[in-house]
Amino acid sequence: MRIAVIDLGTNTCNLLIAEIFGKEYKVLHHSKVGVKIGKSGIHKKILTDEAFERAQKAMEIHSTTIKKFAAHETIAIATSAVRDAENKNEFINFLKEKTGIQLQVISGDEEALLIFLGVRLALKHIPNESIILDIGGGSNEFIIPSKTSILWKESFPLGVSRIIEQYKISDPVLPEEISEIEAFFEKGLENLWVAIKERSFSQLIGCSGAFDTLADLIDQTEPGSKTRIQQSISMFDFERVCEKVINSTKKQREQMTGMEPLRIEMIVPAFIFIRLVAQKLKIKKIIQTDFALREGVLYNKIYNYQ
Repeated sequence: MRIAVIDLGTNTCNLLIAEIFGKEYKVLHHSKVGVKIGKSGIHKKILTDEAFERAQKAMEIHSTTIKKFAAHETIAIATSAVRDAENKNEFINFLKEKTGIQLQVISGDEEALLIFLGVRLALKHIPNESIILDIGGGSNEFIIPSKTSILWKESFPLGVSRIIEQYKISDPVLPEEISEIEAFFEKGLENLWVAIKERSFSQLIGCSGAFDTLADLIDQTEPGSKTRIQQSISMFDFERVCEKVINSTKKQREQMTGMEPLRIEMIVPAFIFIRLVAQKLKIKKIIQTDFALREGVLYNKIYNYQ
């Protein structure tokens, strides 16, 4: 069976095509198209006309690829920016009419579950004292896992697109702006601070864009040129790259090897967020994985997880 999974996020529209053989699978294709559907609207809970157009174009590009690979089934999922939008039904109907693709809008809880399943597909056995973090444009998901299940999970509407829309960030970011953004995150993560009381974590398992860029910056590899099921990142390397990026200008980031163009604007608040969490949780190591929501859908198709 050959399936295609589309993950329409706030900033990117991601595609995964895989062949399933019983309990085995083979990834045939993965790609992404920038959409920035949260731009100019996420703080007002609307999707702009420009967002409609960018999403349509991305879906058409992915549809061409899906036809090329002759996928038997296409599953298209929308997350934070769409689920919070007051005009989401209009958006869903528009994409269905223009592209033939039916979007499924999932809740934050469902998003966190799929991210967990994607991590399980990557790591098989999740190490003890781990916490999973997926950083998105609209929301950030935290999951406290056991080896095979979830002990706690929550989706927080603290994605980097929301920060970009809400705060005017200088170039480079000023110390007082960093403090203001950190205070915003600190307050927004109150439920996390409660959940982690009397727990200890040594490893942060990081999924999605900001962590992918972190690994590319450390490895000095071009974005998308290296597939990583899992990669260990020392706190020394994280802190070195984190400080360099946070204190950089936009022009300097444009010239960094490993910096994806889509992340140039958003990587600073993303790294401020990761650094805050790592410090609060006393994280000793980061495990980066390319696997997240799309791979979670794949896991579900293989194992029919309940």
